[in-house]
Amino acid sequence: MGAPADGIPASLVETLRHAQSVAVLTGSGISAESGVPTFRNAQTGLWARYDPMDLATPEAFARDPRLVWEWYAWRRGLVEGAAPNSGHEALAELERHVPEFVLITQNVDGLHQRAGSQRVIELHGNIMRSKCSLEAVILEPGEDDTDVPPSCPRCGASLRPDVVWFGEMLPQETLEAAFEAARSCDLFLSIGTSSLVQPAASLPFEALHGRVAVVEVNPDETPLTPHAEYALRGRAGEVLPALVGAVYG
Repeated sequence: MGAPADGIPASLVETLRHAQSVAVLTGSGISAESGVPTFRNAQTGLWARYDPMDLATPEAFARDPRLVWEWYAWRRGLVEGAAPNSGHEALAELERHVPEFVLITQNVDGLHQRAGSQRVIELHGNIMRSKCSLEAVILEPGEDDTDVPPSCPRCGASLRPDVVWFGEMLPQETLEAAFEAARSCDLFLSIGTSSLVQPAASLPFEALHGRVAVVEVNPDETPLTPHAEYALRGRAGEVLPALVGAVYG
């Protein structure tokens, strides 16, 4: 059912108030509200002539590691200039009230953690971290390393962003933790995601299979909308503070 224009459904307020285990999935919509461009909308200025699909692959990095590293350095700058919004903050507040809470995100910007969220599963990695392209160990370049890309201080291979590229599998342990959270929760929230990108798009349906109430927060309809018990049309930065405020305010 949809939310009434004047507020949050009373039945949802009661459901969330008594929830012991909540799982949340967030997508690019919540980050876009902080000014972080979505992946496909990030090509501006000097990067406008590049297709992001031609840069975010292992093959692109092997072909031109400097180009790929510089593109991600530019994108890191965009993230550093952004701040968590009221939607991120509402989710951090929600976590403080719910006994078992897991936030699963498709975003790589770390804004949830900056807002105060503690238990975050990053499906696609984190753009602010680097890892060895050979050993996959999370590392940061040395202070004196001026190479582009910098070198792994352990083995000398190039460092790369700690993100999942097209053509790469999501880390199995991370994926299993996300599906376990969807299976074991008693309320699932899908926020700012198109519900098109797999395997993340399967998570709310995993919850539905367990007869768990699913809440969708999105300005637009998605493939999940007909299946969600509550479809709240609007921006995360507006809907989530209202929801959390109605429950705990």
